[in-house]
Amino acid sequence: MKLEKISNNRVKVTFDVTPAEFEHGLDHAFDHAKETVEVKGFRKGHVPRNIFEQKFGVESLYEDALNHVIGHKFDEVLSNKEIEVVGQPQVVDLDFASIKREESFSFALEVAIKPEVELGQYKGLEVAKVDATVTDADVEKEVKALLEQNAVLEVKETGSLENGDTAIFDFEGFVDGEAFDGGKAENFSLEIGSGQFIPGFEEGMVGLEVGASKDVDVTFPTEYHAENLAGKKAVFKVTLHEIKVKKGAELTDEWVKTLNRPNVETVEALNAEIRKSLETNKAAQAKNQLIDEVIDKAVANAKVDVPKEMIDTEIDYFKQNVEAQAKQYQLDLDTFIQLSGLTKEIFEQQALEQATKRVNQSLVIEAVGKKEALKATEQELSERYESLANQYNMSLEEIKKYVTNDLVERDVVFQKAVDFMVDSAVQK
Repeated sequence: MKLEKISNNRVKVTFDVTPAEFEHGLDHAFDHAKETVEVKGFRKGHVPRNIFEQKFGVESLYEDALNHVIGHKFDEVLSNKEIEVVGQPQVVDLDFASIKREESFSFALEVAIKPEVELGQYKGLEVAKVDATVTDADVEKEVKALLEQNAVLEVKETGSLENGDTAIFDFEGFVDGEAFDGGKAENFSLEIGSGQFIPGFEEGMVGLEVGASKDVDVTFPTEYHAENLAGKKAVFKVTLHEIKVKKGAELTDEWVKTLNRPNVETVEALNAEIRKSLETNKAAQAKNQLIDEVIDKAVANAKVDVPKEMIDTEIDYFKQNVEAQAKQYQLDLDTFIQLSGLTKEIFEQQALEQATKRVNQSLVIEAVGKKEALKATEQELSERYESLANQYNMSLEEIKKYVTNDLVERDVVFQKAVDFMVDSAVQK
């Protein structure tokens, strides 16, 4: 095996194949072929080798034999400690037509490998200091939102439809005078000003009185999820049946008790609980923002030539995660993308951008761990295994069957590298 580095993220490995090695491949190919062919006078799978070769020719086994040999040679590449393969191989320098059973021949595999990272500054990075202070206004905002969540709708007896009111109405949409699918509903409930409908629709309803009808002219956004409507002008015929207004709850100790929160029975206790929750959330957000900025700067300072194979693999992971989300709503991927307000092209671009970012981050963080010679202690490995076992509701013995020690160690070192960079950062 001769290994030649042809770029920072790709190598060519050349192999010589002896007649004995190729014969072993032919044996494997014959064992497979005899189960699929029918030869008169022999039961399926029992035709002798010499009879098979007389009838079909030994050359009929060459392709399968070669694939077997290539697979074994690729296993040798995978076990090589000098490189870490990140994609499937490409066969090069092979003259298939010249292969002969009794002669040696050679071929090469080009494979993508995890690239070396040229780190820039990653220690002592200057980052913005995030204010995680919780103000009285923050608490008041949360209390107000809680009151609104517990508000009830009451019929508005007089007056016209205003922002903040809830309209109960019928509507039907037309494009070029023709009704379209999904453009009609009866007794639909909509809070005016919520932005649930396309721009211009809710504004066009303001001022309507109960029992009145109106044509509302709108234009669908150019990036609307239904391509047959995107960018088109439409007319919605609406008839208003009822107007409802929110009646908010009053902030009293009695109302607080109705929330049934443990150890929270007064307005003062509610404010204290909300403040504590906000402080916890803001601290976590500040920490995450700090981590993101540190990693982004470390990546920007580094040089790395990422192979396409790594990006493609990460794109597959990204799409699998989105498909899993879609299945939770019993939707296929295309429908889920549309309902998310995206076109397929925009989704593909987002997948590419996210994958590229994640791969670059991962490579740089791993390089930092290697540069700083970070190691996982036995205690850290045990704690990580226990965390995984709890996360997946499995015993330690079960989780260790699925997650190797190498993977857990890599995970621990990865997190230690992130912590190392964050702890050394200078907040200004």
